Formats: sequence, structure tokens, C-alpha cells
Amino acid sequence: MRRHSFLSGASDLGAKLIRACFIGVTAGACFYVASALAQNDSGSGLDSIQIPQQRLPLCFGFTGISNDNALAVCDALDLNENVRARELAEQWIAREPDNPGAQFALAEVLFTVEGNLPRALFHLNRAEELTSFGSLDAAIASGNVEWHYLTLSQLSYVHQLMGNQEQSLAYLDKIRDIYGQDVESFRGWPLIKLKRYDDARRSANRVLETSSSESARARAWNTLCAVELASLAPVESMGACERAISEDEELSEDATASDTVYLTNASEVALSLLQMTRAEEYIDRATRYLNPDSVADPWVFKLYLTMNQGRFDEARQAMERMLIWRQQQEPVVTVMNRAEHFLVSAAFLLLAGYTEDAVKLTTTALNQPDRNGSYSADDAQKDSYAALLNMMANRIAYEKRREVLATRGHVATAAAQFELLRFRLNAWQAERRAAALFASFDVLQNRLRPYAPLDVHIPEWVEPEIIGIVGSGVMSKLLEQARENGAFQLNDGYYHAYQTEIAALESSPGRVLESGRQALSLLPAQEVLLRARVASRMAAAAWRREDNELAAGLIRQALSQDPSVPRRLGLSLPVSFSHDGSELALEASRYLSRSPRFHRGDSGLTVSLQSQPTISACLEAEPSSNLACYTLDQSEITADEDAAQALARLFQERIFGLGFEISKAQRSMLLGSSVILRSQGRTDAQGQNPFLIR
Repeated sequence: MRRHSFLSGASDLGAKLIRACFIGVTAGACFYVASALAQNDSGSGLDSIQIPQQRLPLCFGFTGISNDNALAVCDALDLNENVRARELAEQWIAREPDNPGAQFALAEVLFTVEGNLPRALFHLNRAEELTSFGSLDAAIASGNVEWHYLTLSQLSYVHQLMGNQEQSLAYLDKIRDIYGQDVESFRGWPLIKLKRYDDARRSANRVLETSSSESARARAWNTLCAVELASLAPVESMGACERAISEDEELSEDATASDTVYLTNASEVALSLLQMTRAEEYIDRATRYLNPDSVADPWVFKLYLTMNQGRFDEARQAMERMLIWRQQQEPVVTVMNRAEHFLVSAAFLLLAGYTEDAVKLTTTALNQPDRNGSYSADDAQKDSYAALLNMMANRIAYEKRREVLATRGHVATAAAQFELLRFRLNAWQAERRAAALFASFDVLQNRLRPYAPLDVHIPEWVEPEIIGIVGSGVMSKLLEQARENGAFQLNDGYYHAYQTEIAALESSPGRVLESGRQALSLLPAQEVLLRARVASRMAAAAWRREDNELAAGLIRQALSQDPSVPRRLGLSLPVSFSHDGSELALEASRYLSRSPRFHRGDSGLTVSLQSQPTISACLEAEPSSNLACYTLDQSEITADEDAAQALARLFQERIFGLGFEISKAQRSMLLGSSVILRSQGRTDAQGQNPFLIR
């Protein structure tokens, strides 16, 4: 779940005064307003005061800033001259180190243009020291009222993004106490991050009872949308999430242009209710327009959905669109969701067979975690998922390298053995890190609920990997407790899928088959990859019980849904080999029999190899029923291998992969840059500063 960001509308006397101050030619208009209020004996308030109508250019979201240095920085930002904007701000500080405006200007450049939150916080703290006013009168009298207000607002948001929720709330209280601005609708999300769900609910209800602002009400409904998901049991309806969307749509003349945050939140709730089609409808609505200021990238969700459902061509298209969206994001948004992009990309690359790229992405996600103050998930959850995927990537890379080495006609070199050891060591280290992060009882309980919307999104086909990390005994107890608490209330198939995995790890083929049958009969049809995993575990159990006909049917089902699953689970398929008698086909069969993916056995599966009329190999479930075939192209043979070696290597690549290529350039783009030195317009359609009091 995510929070929405928008400057709240001022509603009370203090807020009106501040807005009036910034309408004038200079900040000196504040003195005019204050004097008029003091001399106004009629008690008619601000409505009777004539405010000068001349306006200055918009700068940092306000029209009352007249300082030439500040206007120069704003002009540079408006023209996308980002380096110049930083130079101007630094020069201003060098000349006037004790000017709070200079400190705020540099903080704003660091924050919005570079996404450098720690350095921005340093200068915001300095600006606060220079404007430590305790009352509105003192702020106005200083002549620095605008810098004080801007500083407090930005401090609240930066602390929220950096995970310092208590400080974020404290700065909201300062804005309320000094300027009289209604900030109640911004309190809900920090309270959720602190897991103070009852306080968040009360705060949201106060907003709904007292505020007529559509933006404030939308935030309140979004808070209630998240609060309703705090228990393990599924929510009864999506009313709160839908109200957040409808309130937000009323802010725009275009009723379809709802903020992606509300739409993706609604999609997550729909998923938690296992309403797969409805969830995708919300996502599709969110993808219709770019929203560079939004932390919610709908293409991330689209990629997860299509992956889970085995719609791999659509998943690839979603990944391409995700890259386009990511390039359009504001830098501060990029540092908020970069790990999310890395992890969903890594999951897709695992399926597509690009395991070493997945290793790089997951390692980067661990080393450069999100600034996730706008997500309900915390750092530990992000890191646990990154460590889990990193473990999987290294394990699969190890399996792939073993497959390649099996096609070599000589003993593996020392370098090759070292590389295998490196992958195993890296996988072990990632597993230990993930085990430490998943050690929390509450974290594991929440993870067991299908599509837990307040947690980081770990695909359902990945989550069974947690069992091997923390131990089947521990997970068995947690699983029963989660079931009693209502985690599987909507569909017990997920419970049986976990039981299938536990039985497989405990080498109990009878229990695997029993739990697997129940899982496959109950799981939603859209859970294609999870169903493939269950079917693969059942196939291995059936082979152990020498039920070859059942096993062949199950592995046929699994490979048709997810070709990568045998490699991911480290399975070895028992096969018989047939060939046309040629030396090339005979040699290729020898290489494949040494592969970790195959061993000789009478199982109902056959690997058929031939050299005429084409060099090809097929995996058959029964005579004339090919699961997958590969035909060798001479151009694919590398300099250090012959045709038989190439056939054995590429045949495994084909049948255990998705069958399409992702270019090196595109894979490089997935890593991307953690900072995009780009600046777009600093204001929204109402002339408000979107970086204030979010």
C-alpha cells in the first residue's frame, strides 16, 4: 500500500493568513495583513481585508517570494538547468550562510532534482535553526515566514520518507500549532507506518467528519483503506479504497485521471480478496496516463500479475512499459521505488533464464534500498525479499552453470569450479540474511496471507522458498496458526500449497501427493506459476512411488505453465534417450545424461535426438507428444564447442526458459541509475507545490 501526496487546502484563519501573505508583491504583505487584522474592529476577519492583487512569479510553490537569489534558482529549475540551479544555490549559501532561504533552496535542489535525501535534510535542519520561531507573530516579524513554513513542511515529508515517522508527526504538529493549518489528513500515513492503526483510523474519521476538501478526504479514505487491511483476515469490502478513488477523481475535470496511488492501492486490496480480474482492471486504468510524481508505478503491478499468471509475452511488454514509466519519474520518486523496480525485474529475469543479471539486480536492491516512507512495507521486508530473490538467483545460476559444464568433454577447470563455489557461497550468504530478516513471528504470519497488501509484494510462487529458509517445523506451526487466524479464509488452496512444499522438504511423497491434489483443486486458475510449482513437487513424489504415468502428466502440466520450474527447484527428470544412431546424436545424449536436469530412467519421458535432416532434440512425454523441441542453428555454435555440445547446451536453455531474448541493452537499462538529474515543472495544475506536507 502507498500514501498519496498533495498540498492540503487551507481552511482556518492561520492558514488563510499564510496564503494571503504570499499573494502580495513581497513577503512584506504579511505585515499588511497582520496590521489590518489588528486594526479591524468589526470582527469580520480576513474577508473584509483588501489584499493587493499583483502577483510575483511562482517560486517553490508560492507567489510571494521576491528574493532575487531564490527567483534565479527557481528560474533555473523551470528551465531544467539543474546544474545551474545547484550552483546558484551553493553560491547563495557561500555569500549568506545564515540565510534560511539559501539553505532551503539548496535543500530543495538536492531533494527534488537529485533525490539526495540525507544532504537535503542537513540543509533543512540548518534552515530550521535559522528560523526557530514559536509563534506566527514571531515568524511574520522576522521577514522569513515563507522560509520557515516551507522548511517545516519539507522536514515533515523528508523525515517520513527516511522512516522517521515520529519526527514527521512532530513537524506536522508544529505547522498546525504555529500556522493553524489543518494537517490532520497527513497524519494517517505516519501512524500506519508506526503500526498505530487505531490512531490512524481515528485521525481519518476526524477528517471525514470535519473537512470538505476533496484532497484531504481522499487521503483519509486511503488511510482507512490501509487500516482495514491490518488484520490477517480479509477485508469485507473495498468501500474505503473506492471512496479514495472517487474523492480524488472529483479534483480533476477528467474523471479518468485518478492518481495511480489510489488505483494501485485498490488493486492490491482486490488481490487480497482474490479478485484477480478486478485487480487488473484497476491497474489498467492506472496505466492509461503517465504520472511522474507518483510513487506507484502501475506497470510494476502489471508485470507481477502477468508473471504470476504465466502470460509471459504480456509480462515482457509490461517490463518494457515499466522502463518507459521509470525514465519519466521525478528523481525523488526514483529513490523511493528503485528497489521495487529492481526486484520485479529480477523475478522476471529468473523466469527468462537471465540469472546473472538477476543476481546483479537483487544485489543492488540490497545495497540501495528504497526510501519507503510512502509504502506500508518497511525496510526489513524489502531487504528480506531482496535477499530471498538473491538466494534464488545464485542457486539458479549455479544450476545453469552445472548444465553447461555437463556438456564439456573434460573435467571442469579450476576457474569453473571456483565459479560454482562462488554461486553456492553467495546463495548461502543470501539465505542466512533472509533467514535473519524472516525470523520475526509477525512478519512470517503476515507473509502467509495471500497477497498481504500491507507487506512487500512477494509473488505467491516465490513465497514457498521461505519454508526452506526458516525450517519446515517452524513453518508448520505458523501455518496452522495463520489458518486459525483467517489468513486462508478466502481460499484454502494456498494452505495446501504450503503443505505440499513442507512435505516435499520432509521427503514425504504420500503427503506431497495428498496436499498437492487439494491445492490444485482449490487454487485460483490464475495462479499458474504456483500451480506449476505444486505440480512439479507432485511429479517428483509420483516418480519416487514409481507412478510414472501420473508423474509424466504432472511434469507435462508444469512445463507447459512454467518451463523454468525444474531448474528453479533443482529437479532431475528421469528420461530415456533415443537417437538416430549418428555420432553427433549419441554424443549429445551422453552430455545430457550428465546434466543435473536429467538422469536415465524409465519414467514416461524421452529425449529424442537426431542429426538429419536437421540437428534437433525434443523432450517427449509419450510417443509423438513433444513437450518442447529445439533445432540447432550453426551460427549458435561457439568457438570452444562442437555441434553435439552446442545442441545439449542450447536444448536445455530452450526447454527450461521462456524462449525469447531480452537484449543486453534492455537488461542494462533495468539496472538504470539511482539518480536522474532531471527537473520537470515544480507545480501542479493549481499552482501548488507538490513537495509540501505530503
